[in-house]
Amino acid sequence: MRSILIAGNWKMNMGPKETADFFAQLDDSAQKNIEGVDAAVCPPFVSLSAAFSARKSGSAVKIGAQNVHFEDNGAYTGEISTSMLNELGCDFVILGHSERREYFGEDDAIINKKVKKALAAGVTPIVCVGEVLAERKENRHFDVVKEQTAGSLAGLSADELKKIVIAYEPVWAIGTGETASPEQAQEMHAFIRKELAAQFGEEAAATVRILYGGSMKPGNADELLKQPDVDGGLIGGASLKPSDFSQLVAIAAAQ
Repeated sequence: MRSILIAGNWKMNMGPKETADFFAQLDDSAQKNIEGVDAAVCPPFVSLSAAFSARKSGSAVKIGAQNVHFEDNGAYTGEISTSMLNELGCDFVILGHSERREYFGEDDAIINKKVKKALAAGVTPIVCVGEVLAERKENRHFDVVKEQTAGSLAGLSADELKKIVIAYEPVWAIGTGETASPEQAQEMHAFIRKELAAQFGEEAAATVRILYGGSMKPGNADELLKQPDVDGGLIGGASLKPSDFSQLVAIAAAQ
């Protein structure tokens, strides 16, 4: 059985003070060890230390970063290394998010290098794939996701795949108020798992958690999480509100 992962991507929101306030307001029930459910938040780099400081003692909420560089260190102004994430104690790092692809020109080859670097450092990559609206309307969504999945994970072993989380982002449903139907989400998640099986084998593919990353919120989480290949959510706006995040963890625990 794959455990559910509710991971909050705070994007460019929540400075250190807001981060401290978030953890102060987060329900204790959302911070307990819940069998079959993992919870995590990924703040901006400047708020990572605040998150670790503000997280209550004994809290099961894990903390991750939103990006990382593929080099150890050096003249890479504005970048962050895996050793820095290790020093803080980060459990996860989001890689290949649609916004990184669109706004910062990251392609599958760059993402692949970052995935390998994160794995080598013991930080779990949450690898994002997904199509934009035009690609779906042109019925190219499966081809796009297949290419992104294969390219982002190129050269990995089946054992390495087992240490990765995939997040499917229907880009047309992010920040637009639109949401893929549970059936559309399941269809793509099952397709991704099938592609993973073809590339790495059935056993490895069956262990990989595939998150839905298209505006999951308390109002639609239950239906989405009931789908057999939807193993959680990469949550945007709803993860910024302690009450919404707590509700999402509670919904996941009820599955």
